[in-house]
Amino acid sequence: MILHATSALLPDGWARDVRIRVEGGRIAEVTAGVPGQGHGVLLPAPVNLHSHTFQRAMAGLTEGRTAGQDSFWTWRALMYRFLDRLSPEDMQAIAAQAMVEMAEAGFSAVCEFHYLHHPVGGGTHADPAEMSARIAEAARETGLGLTHLPVIYEQGGVDGRALTGGQLRFGSSPEVFAALLEGAGRALSDLPDVVLGVAPHSLRAVRRETLARVAGMTQGPIHMHIAEQVAEVEEVRTAWGARPVEWACANLPLDARWCMIHATQMTPAETAALARTGAVTGLCPITEANLGDGIFDGPGWLAACGIFGVGTDSNVRISLAEELRLLEYSQRLGHRARAVMADERSTGRLLWDQAARGGAQAAGRGRGVIAVGEWADLVALDTGDLRLEGLEGDRLLDAVIFAGRDGLVTDLWSAGRHVVRGGHHIAREAVAQRFRATMRRLRDAL
Repeated sequence: MILHATSALLPDGWARDVRIRVEGGRIAEVTAGVPGQGHGVLLPAPVNLHSHTFQRAMAGLTEGRTAGQDSFWTWRALMYRFLDRLSPEDMQAIAAQAMVEMAEAGFSAVCEFHYLHHPVGGGTHADPAEMSARIAEAARETGLGLTHLPVIYEQGGVDGRALTGGQLRFGSSPEVFAALLEGAGRALSDLPDVVLGVAPHSLRAVRRETLARVAGMTQGPIHMHIAEQVAEVEEVRTAWGARPVEWACANLPLDARWCMIHATQMTPAETAALARTGAVTGLCPITEANLGDGIFDGPGWLAACGIFGVGTDSNVRISLAEELRLLEYSQRLGHRARAVMADERSTGRLLWDQAARGGAQAAGRGRGVIAVGEWADLVALDTGDLRLEGLEGDRLLDAVIFAGRDGLVTDLWSAGRHVVRGGHHIAREAVAQRFRATMRRLRDAL
């Protein structure tokens, strides 16, 4: 496959008249200065580094006020009620719809932080990895790249209390989890660019002795929720004598394989210490705003040379541009300044570069650049749109993120698979039809 672009963002910056040759899903050649018919602009397509795809079916259903002050914890209670309705077939239909929307938004792959393992009420399916197999089928149908992260979830809090209610669908002992992880590997084995990792859910949900074993469970990435909520920080500090990020930096073998999700509650010292480990921070600005989590310390993280990427988490709205826009806007509101996340590059360029680099690292999917040997994860934009009229280079990216609209993605390739064409995913109609039927059954769940 040969692609041409009038302009493309390469590792050293913008280049004109770029020809890209793809073989076996990877980039085999990148040559600038070769005019040809094709796309106006090609960019490295970022990875969505944090998603719970089943929550796409909850989008817009949890915005009513409950008794007292609503928070992450009241939202979580509603989510547990919703879980009592989801079958494996529902899971696959919802995951496929979310993946279609991710591709149309510009994401080439997804890190699925997958904790919905078991039947309603607990126990295990005949195949312990039944639900992981459903995620694999959704990825196969949609062509989206997949880094699958089965979650180990053992307890209801740092105090070791038992799981109850909806949590029973998550819970696994290390022995059950080992069987689940092995089964997930089998289910994923025929996906050509799949990556299998592991995810200890959080410090509050996994015992310390299990955390110590996690890094050896897989050769792939390791993701974990960390310091998302003030209540979580206080719970860990009270029980373990240290704040979550402080404890993790001192006690876990953090390195470039790790991705620490959210980290919205960090001190400056914790920010610098976590950045030094080489771990990616996974930011989900839309979900973090929706749940009232807090604002990440963007300037402190960049000053410490930290790496970040973005994810859609609860999938309340799936938009790559809006995740990046809201990340910057939250910094502007918090610091009462503009262009907070910029350096010698424009704000939009830095955000895109980081999202591509950090997402690829978190997914175990290369460097997130258009270069020989990398997966052909590419996105083309509609440069004929009036919002982008006459713009090139960094200014074009600024306009895409801060002045753009949904639907600017015309084409997307995931490991060379051309899954979005003319702005629409190639499986959109079939996937949407199944999703509609699923939602008709679930719509009264909340």
